[in-house]
Amino acid sequence: MTKKIELLAPGGDVNAIKAAIVAGANAVYCGLDTFNARNRAANLSFDDLTGVVKLAHKYDCEIFLTLNVVILEHEIVGMIKLLNKLVNSGIDGIIVQDLGLFNLVKKHFPSLDAHASTQVTTHNEGQIQFLSKVGATRVNLSRELNLTEIKALTEVAHDVDVLTEVFVHGALCIAFSGQCYSSSVSVGNSGNRGRCSQACRDEYEPTAMGNKFPLNLKDNSAYFDLPELVEAGVDSLKIEGRIKGPQYVHTVVDSWRKQINTFVETGKLLDDDSNLYKVFNRDFTNLFMKGDMKKSMFIDNPRDHSFTHANEKSDAISVVQIQETQHDLAQEKNEIGLLVDEKIKYLSIAKQNLVIKFSGKLGQPFTVTAMVSEDKTFVVKSSMNLTAAGQSGIDKVDIEKRFKAFNNSEYLVESFDYEDLDSDLNIPFRELTALKKELAFLLNDSVAIVPAVEIAPLKQHAKVEEKPTLSLLIADINDIHLCDETAADIYFKLPESFKVGDRKYIDIFLDNPRLIPWFPAVLIGKDYLEAVKVLEEVRPKQIVSNNTGIAYKAFEMGIDWVAGPFLNTTNSYALLTLKEDLNCKGAFISNEINQSQIRNIKRPENFKLFYSIYHPILMMTSRQCFFQQTVGCKKPSIEDGCMLKCEKATSITNVKGIKFAVDKQKGGYPSIYNHEQFLNIDAVNDFSKLFDEFFIDLTDIGSGSKEKLDKIQLIHQFESVLNGVQEAGVQLHEMVTVSTNAQYKQGL
Repeated sequence: MTKKIELLAPGGDVNAIKAAIVAGANAVYCGLDTFNARNRAANLSFDDLTGVVKLAHKYDCEIFLTLNVVILEHEIVGMIKLLNKLVNSGIDGIIVQDLGLFNLVKKHFPSLDAHASTQVTTHNEGQIQFLSKVGATRVNLSRELNLTEIKALTEVAHDVDVLTEVFVHGALCIAFSGQCYSSSVSVGNSGNRGRCSQACRDEYEPTAMGNKFPLNLKDNSAYFDLPELVEAGVDSLKIEGRIKGPQYVHTVVDSWRKQINTFVETGKLLDDDSNLYKVFNRDFTNLFMKGDMKKSMFIDNPRDHSFTHANEKSDAISVVQIQETQHDLAQEKNEIGLLVDEKIKYLSIAKQNLVIKFSGKLGQPFTVTAMVSEDKTFVVKSSMNLTAAGQSGIDKVDIEKRFKAFNNSEYLVESFDYEDLDSDLNIPFRELTALKKELAFLLNDSVAIVPAVEIAPLKQHAKVEEKPTLSLLIADINDIHLCDETAADIYFKLPESFKVGDRKYIDIFLDNPRLIPWFPAVLIGKDYLEAVKVLEEVRPKQIVSNNTGIAYKAFEMGIDWVAGPFLNTTNSYALLTLKEDLNCKGAFISNEINQSQIRNIKRPENFKLFYSIYHPILMMTSRQCFFQQTVGCKKPSIEDGCMLKCEKATSITNVKGIKFAVDKQKGGYPSIYNHEQFLNIDAVNDFSKLFDEFFIDLTDIGSGSKEKLDKIQLIHQFESVLNGVQEAGVQLHEMVTVSTNAQYKQGL
């Protein structure tokens, strides 16, 4: 076997990164103290990062920096400043969620490799092509995929020169990554900003099945699936765990390193995974990867399972046996810690001290000698000779202003030496600047320093529609009569699963040409292919897509498309990516951001902006089944027909007494919704000059046990609001008795 298998390790802090390096990681992903999706990790300062890069490269290990959050408009300037530093830092790639960041990197920082984060939710071939088009060089495939799907997507990725990576160990989110808003909705801490409060690990009132933690999955481990992953062509095996410590990182990376090496050398696997159970785990499952989603994937305890596993392995039953087992494991954990501490204690990320000596005499070049040690020096000389000073010569202030720091190297200026520099001499300042650049080049391993890029502010273009219009969403053929009640655009929501060869939805659009197809966020495998058939046979004039794969197909086919709300667009550069790379005609602005965060978003030319003012508040969508742990299900595992046939609904109540609807559209994935509807009349008053269209969701999905409202009356009330009738807003709040616009107030 000749193909390199990259082992990609987490690094939440410097010691964890060191532990990953000595354990044999080929690459480490880590974050700075800003712009990354693990705020609970210790994270790094920029000086830490430059030191880590130098250390890792000495051990042939790469460093990828996580910038995997959505970016707000006011943060763009800070992001550009950071990118200007990163291009000279030596990092090997950045991990990106925000589509605007792809735009900035592709245009202005092409030397940076951009990797698509798991938060981008990549699960079909069109999304691979979309990401390749916007500039991604690798993608982290959704962790809900099975091996057959992984192989198919990897083949597509390699055809467009994109690498794939797959999570093989660590925590599992029950929700599709990037499509979880539970933390944002419930406590105002968005997972799309690195502040996930892990509502899926929360305790709830016991369900009908007796579970207190009905959303809590076991941890992922594909330790014994390595041959299949290699056969699938996956380029990188990724370990989750940036909030874990160095003991955990070293143990897991070391175990995987030995497994990979054994397989490469012998074609066989190690059969002992006991070390993986000695550090934090919630027990393990590989059933997403196997495509066999059973109840056994859940565990009714989110805490560390290692001590329970030790008891089970030792058959410890009595109090004495349990105490002995716990003592032995605690001692092993302590020994692991001591071993890791010993291995990493001599690894340093400190910058090397630099003494800079300046020398020169009248009629000779100005010479700068940078000394790291007696046998490591760098010397640069001016192209012009020193001249006699006129009224004033160069002084220490002038020199030190230019040579006091080399921020992107491994060196720290300790002192300056002027002993061999004669006084009352002069040289043009441009020569000093040139010498600084030349010395910086040498200190940067003779790699040219990339000059800083200045990017002009974007222009706010005029609205497409002078007066904002109303649009609405339906999902039931029985609601098509609403077309007779309004001139509004009417979108028809397609399901996430289709019966192969069924023309039901094709016929709906052909028979009702006024309906505009609305594609969901998640479309996997045959369901993506069936959704593409809808495009190909209906050939609509326009669609709304929450799925970038369908968006790419629409772009290829010349169909006008609008980016839906679940693409979570939060800044002007994301809009530019959609328009410039995929010919997008408009986009919904994220409902996660607040009034002030919306205000300064710049519209591209001839581009519509949409905003939803009424909808059920989705908290999460899962490929797993929420009903297995709540009301129960007789089926041992999820079958192909489950999505098409099941229409169960229930609710779960957290320990604070707040109830959430667990709902499922026929043909859809199980989803959880907030108990409140989103109702935001304020946005109409605040942004009628910004938005072209205000949107209302009239589907019954997510309504749970809430009373069904008169949809015709709702339409007329919202039309009145857009026409400035103040009483209509009051009446809407009287109709929608349980509502909120908290996200519009709190934002990200």
